[in-house]
Amino acid sequence: MLHFKRCQLLKQIAQKCLSRIHVKTDKHPQLFLSRTFALAELRKSWHSIYSLVGDKNIILMGPPGAGKTTVGRIIGQKLGCCVIDVDDDILEKTWNMSVSEKLQDVGNEQFLEEEGKAVLNFSASGSVISLTGSNPMHDASMWHLKKNGIIVYLDVPLLDIVSRLKLMKTDRIVGQNSGTSMKDLLKFRRQYYKKWYDTRVFCESGASPEEVANKVLSAVKRYQDVDSETFISTRHIWPKDCEQKIPTKFFSEAVIEGLASDGGLFVPEKEFPKLNCGEWKSLVGATYIERAQILLEKCIHPADIPAAKLGEMIETAYGENFTCSKIAPVRHLSGNQFILELFHGPTGSFKDLSLQLMPHLFAHCIPPSCNFMILVATSGDTGSAVLNGFSRLNKNDKQRIAVATFFPEDGVSDFQKAQIIGSQNENGWAVGVKSDFDFCQTSIKRIFQDSDFTGFLAVEYGTVLSSANSINWGRLLPQVVYHASAYLDLVSQGFISFGSPVDVCIPTGNFGNILAAVYAKTMGVPIRKFICASNQNHVLTDFIKTGHYDIRERKLARTFSPAIDILKSSNLERHLHLMANKDGQLMRRLFNQLEEEHHFQIEKILVEKLQQDFVADWCSEGECLAAIHSTYNTSGYILDPHTAIAKVVADRMQDKTCPVIVSSTAHYSKFAPAIMQALKIREINQTSSSQVYLLSSYNALPPPHEALLERTKQQEKMEHQVCVADVNVLKNYVEKLAQNQFIGKFSE
Repeated sequence: MLHFKRCQLLKQIAQKCLSRIHVKTDKHPQLFLSRTFALAELRKSWHSIYSLVGDKNIILMGPPGAGKTTVGRIIGQKLGCCVIDVDDDILEKTWNMSVSEKLQDVGNEQFLEEEGKAVLNFSASGSVISLTGSNPMHDASMWHLKKNGIIVYLDVPLLDIVSRLKLMKTDRIVGQNSGTSMKDLLKFRRQYYKKWYDTRVFCESGASPEEVANKVLSAVKRYQDVDSETFISTRHIWPKDCEQKIPTKFFSEAVIEGLASDGGLFVPEKEFPKLNCGEWKSLVGATYIERAQILLEKCIHPADIPAAKLGEMIETAYGENFTCSKIAPVRHLSGNQFILELFHGPTGSFKDLSLQLMPHLFAHCIPPSCNFMILVATSGDTGSAVLNGFSRLNKNDKQRIAVATFFPEDGVSDFQKAQIIGSQNENGWAVGVKSDFDFCQTSIKRIFQDSDFTGFLAVEYGTVLSSANSINWGRLLPQVVYHASAYLDLVSQGFISFGSPVDVCIPTGNFGNILAAVYAKTMGVPIRKFICASNQNHVLTDFIKTGHYDIRERKLARTFSPAIDILKSSNLERHLHLMANKDGQLMRRLFNQLEEEHHFQIEKILVEKLQQDFVADWCSEGECLAAIHSTYNTSGYILDPHTAIAKVVADRMQDKTCPVIVSSTAHYSKFAPAIMQALKIREINQTSSSQVYLLSSYNALPPPHEALLERTKQQEKMEHQVCVADVNVLKNYVEKLAQNQFIGKFSE
């Protein structure tokens, strides 16, 4: 849900979209505005935590043994308000018997029904209410409580709950039948807790009731402070007058707009949230989905996406569409080197880790009365990942969100090209451009900045443009999770103890993947060094070594690793902004200079600051193939060319004093010709389909990617548009797509 202030921009967009579209305008705006004001009513902000009395309730929810009663009493004392324990103050007084006696008397099903009725007959305001562990299993009573309260989920580690219940000598809880273990029942109960909570308090092992109570108050304060987590452009210039209002955006607005109107990228105005040591340790045994929800809840305000809704999105994103249940597993390669496998998603690249989730975030954030055209530039893997991700939206969302992905027609591998074209669907198209990735990326930025064109699309076709490249915050943010998860997996597998540092080595061209690792460190993951690995297009390596970003004499080289064949690195701007203490004026100067003069130099103090955390090197084509060959010979593991580049650079740059996690960004099947050349396989001239099948027979690690094998079976050749390298031609194609996809809806 969106707070009223968050809806102002969306309302303006909706009104702009509807102003000249052939619809009954007396109906559609009214629907949108009524939703806006309804949400505003739901998200009324309290002036302070102490104004709870006489207004909303704080409702504590969690399993038996979570400490709801004890924590509730502490909060009540702190706030000076009434404390109500559902067990003692409602149920036992209603029934004139203990809860355990009632359960024994009527059985599980009848108990839940009578418990729910008792709560339905109860009302309170300005109180702290401690629920029973089974209250969330009765829908009607929970809706009744939710109307006038904020539900806080005390999420206590499962093993802690089991231990506490043993100490309490609790041998049976509601819903537990003979043969059902306490652990299994508690796992079953979690689905109900996740359904109802507004905010979660993660209660790490060993946390005292006083500490938990303070965390509850902080969580409630964050929940009510809907204006606290805003975003600014990297090129925002801070006003000299401290009282002057700063133009900021909310998460939902940053996701919708993609690129800031001044050409900068959206970043959080404040620092990233941090987890303490105990919270991180409690995530060691968690699943990827559980880790993702904990971390993303801390980064996305519930006024933008309610926690329960975010949880549904995460479960959908990282479900059966991933071939490995661990989603992003870590594999020991040799010595103190580990491979983070980021290719188990449906299109076989690390882009799936964000692009299976980002479309759901986007669809939730946009207003219901507008159409959106997502423009994407891809250097190989992003295109198919975006098309796949947005094709998984529900029918209604697919009717109002379309995707156009632009890729260098001759600058991706044969398999990548076939995959991008073959991923076209009812709401997504692929466009080949007779140029390179940098042209595609720059053209899209220019289209976004052309207010005449974007205004024309909004007025004529009811269409708003947005992006799904890593320039979009909603695309970049989910990548933080897998870097944190990799570290936790090393701890879980016993390779390191928690708190020990690691290095990460990441092949990167657009800087998004490695920037996500920087953000993971900001949240508390003990990453020591970021090793930036480049191919022959090593502008980033040169910049990290010298502070001089120079593309004046460079021509883009086409390599075996096309996803990092990039000269203009978009996300570098975000990192420089962070290092330069959010100096938007400096960012404007540097990146305007890059656009106009094709180079810039940062000051020595910034170079030194950059080099404190970053080291970098690059790898030749021959070294890349040799690394694939030697790694296979020694370990039976096949690296894709991007991962091989990272392996070469990691071998050179790591100092052996701590483990290094190498990000494997794609499955080797996508680059079969290069792999066959590296492994000296003679059948090099076979079709790409035959090459993929041949490699799958090698009994190597990682195993064949079933979704990629399925792609080779699709023999039909889909058509796709091919454009010359002209921004105006791309604009014409975007207009044509908007007209074909959306205008028919408004012609009735």
